[in-house]
Amino acid sequence: MAREIERKFLLSNEQWRSEVSLTQHLAQGYLTTLSAGARASVRVRIAADSAYLNIKSMTLGMARDEFEYPIPLADAAHMLAQLCSGAVIEKYRHHVHFGGLLWEIDEFLGANAGLIVAEVELESESQEIQCPAWIGPEVTADRRYYNVSLVANPYQNWPTS
Repeated sequence: MAREIERKFLLSNEQWRSEVSLTQHLAQGYLTTLSAGARASVRVRIAADSAYLNIKSMTLGMARDEFEYPIPLADAAHMLAQLCSGAVIEKYRHHVHFGGLLWEIDEFLGANAGLIVAEVELESESQEIQCPAWIGPEVTADRRYYNVSLVANPYQNWPTS
């Protein structure tokens, strides 16, 4: 079984930008909604000239079941345009290597513009990590920062404090 172990963080400053090794534009949409009792999200994603169908458990926390399959680009484009529930999320994904790990920094566009989240995938839930100086508070357990949640409640609709 495929298992994703991932931690999410906000960023404390812009220093990460000078360390980016790759940037990709991603467009993704959800074929399922956050309905009561939903046990998994089903997502379609286009990244450059590749496309994927992804199924991820709706459990909260750093470890979740995840399955991802390549699909034809034309099929993904049709699904994004015709079959997705809610808005399509667009973002730039920046890759930064630090402490022997790949940090993926998602810089959201559209209704989620202004939100930037760093994610790091781990081998185990107990794996120690060294956080870069630009890492801010951890938001792994905050459902608002999950992409599937951002479709229903975009960042620009969040109350400011």
